[in-house]
Amino acid sequence: MTEKFWEPTWTKIGSVEYPVYELDAAVIGSGCAGFNAADSLYDMGVRRIAIFTEGRNMGTSRNTGSDKQTYYKLSLAGDPDSVQEMAENLFDGEGVHGDNALAEAAGSVRAFMKLCQLGVGFPTNEYGEYAGYKTDHDPRQRATSAGPLTSKFMTECLEKSVDAKGIHLMDGFLVTELLVRDGKIYGFLCWDQSRAQEPCFGVSIVYTPRVILATGGPAGCYEASVYPPSQCGMSGMALRAGARGANLSEWQYGLASIDFRWNVSGTYQQVLPRYISVDEEGVEREFLPDYFDTPEEALNQVFLKGYQWPFDVNKIQGSSVIDIIVHHETMALGRKVYMDFRTNPRGLERGLDGLSKETADYLRNSGAVQDTPIARLAHMNPLAIDLYKNHNIDLYTQPLRVAICAQHHNGGIGVDAHWETNISGLYVAGEAAGNFGVHRPGGSALNATQVGSFRAAQDIAVHHAEALDRETALQLGEAAAPQLLEKIRKTQAPEDGVGNPGLIREKAQHQMTFCAAHIRSDEEMRKYYEELKETIRSFDDTVRWKRPVQIGIMLRTRDILETQLALLSAMIKAGEEFGSRGSAMLQQKGGKPVGGKLSEYVYQPKKTDAPNRVLVTRKEGEDYISYTEEVRPIPQPDNWFENVWTRYRQQQAKMPKDEC
Repeated sequence: MTEKFWEPTWTKIGSVEYPVYELDAAVIGSGCAGFNAADSLYDMGVRRIAIFTEGRNMGTSRNTGSDKQTYYKLSLAGDPDSVQEMAENLFDGEGVHGDNALAEAAGSVRAFMKLCQLGVGFPTNEYGEYAGYKTDHDPRQRATSAGPLTSKFMTECLEKSVDAKGIHLMDGFLVTELLVRDGKIYGFLCWDQSRAQEPCFGVSIVYTPRVILATGGPAGCYEASVYPPSQCGMSGMALRAGARGANLSEWQYGLASIDFRWNVSGTYQQVLPRYISVDEEGVEREFLPDYFDTPEEALNQVFLKGYQWPFDVNKIQGSSVIDIIVHHETMALGRKVYMDFRTNPRGLERGLDGLSKETADYLRNSGAVQDTPIARLAHMNPLAIDLYKNHNIDLYTQPLRVAICAQHHNGGIGVDAHWETNISGLYVAGEAAGNFGVHRPGGSALNATQVGSFRAAQDIAVHHAEALDRETALQLGEAAAPQLLEKIRKTQAPEDGVGNPGLIREKAQHQMTFCAAHIRSDEEMRKYYEELKETIRSFDDTVRWKRPVQIGIMLRTRDILETQLALLSAMIKAGEEFGSRGSAMLQQKGGKPVGGKLSEYVYQPKKTDAPNRVLVTRKEGEDYISYTEEVRPIPQPDNWFENVWTRYRQQQAKMPKDEC
């Protein structure tokens, strides 16, 4: 194939010429979902494709991890398992569609083995079995790990495969607006940073009948976030275009370091660090024992945080009280909180004897009986120390600043069993898709990136023969491009600072963390919702940019505000329908007290009679409307082999032939 379809043609609209690209399919995002989508499309014979990314090396997949970053898959060693059982466990997450659960379970082994073949180092025993361990919400031993950087390794191996096939990657392209009419996609607009100085200001047009959105979770919505700073998400443009959200209210929040953003789960907690807080005067105190009857009780709950890292309203009387205490110290008392590995916490004066049997047995069995937390960490997980040292934080000599942060969006854009949205031709894969409900097995998100992107690519290949309606596409593109250009022109300022889009974003992120994170206030969320509508309404009249890089910040900020509005709609409705659940505690006057020395924290418990439904959010005018729908049940397909074989051959006949 010699045609350089990734090089633009040019179209003149008014007095300005715009670069134009035309493709059979486009992938937006360069994480492990985006790369796998493009790689799978190519393998299925769809070759006029390109990946559009704001930055090849940006995003969560490449830049994040955890103590032992987990990949959740069907058991492949010892423990008996089945696709049906795994599907049922995913479905039990509340608000999860059964067809998504079955597809994720059925595609698990295929996706996992592809990664193994590409070189991701998942460990095997001496007989070649992929041994596993239990993770949260996991009844089996399905979890595995390639270390703290599992998703980074996945991304790099998939990227290598994509590069080897010559799939073109459009780097420096921020996709900002989807071209949709009558529930069907025709392409999108993007901002090409390299053309920001040209008359088009970088506004570019892409025509394509099929798009896979793999932009990650809406990480830019929160101030307290463990997402890498380079990860913002672009869910707002899909919601604004008419795509429906699914369970947008559902997140995971948990303890994370903030000077270098990283989850402090697993052994970081199990080695029993000392928790300290520092006030504005620099006065330091070890605070956890102040909230418990005994210091030993505090340490037992810290230990459990290693297993039970996400904040969970069902564990408020247990390990999740640690999250509320840290929140109280930081948000209510205005202190900085640190985990200190240099010195033993109170409660270890008698060694392990005063601790619970579970805590003491684990540390003894692991040989972690050294005199300090850092020595125990060095024994159990030296890579955890090296990780921070590589980012100029020496746990031997300095404490680690932490906070309760947004970590993963369980909700997202609603998709069907092929990961297609309610907009025909628009697919969403990875964290941007609303696959999960209230809770999910740890590591299932990585499996979903691979299965979802493969399913989307497969469906696109089946419908590959359906050509683009160019007349409609041109109408949409030629109307939308000048409008975006005018917004960029209008907001250019002679001086920096006034209406700075970065400052607008910081204010919005702070407000979201204040009222709509793991501790939510219905009153404050409703108040901020109305304020946010006004901010969006006046955005183009108030925001200003001076340097071209601020064009991108402005476009991303607008998307974050749009996403926040949809999230708030869903969160308010979730509070009405379900009360507190998952990783969200809804504050309520006269509600159930957290207890102990946190008497000022009262909340509405989960409504026990709340049905298992999906929370749907859609745009209506300048508002978002949220409501619940029945979950789709787990399908019971006809698995009689001859019938499956017939349907499979019919599907394969529709797919493109290899042109090479």
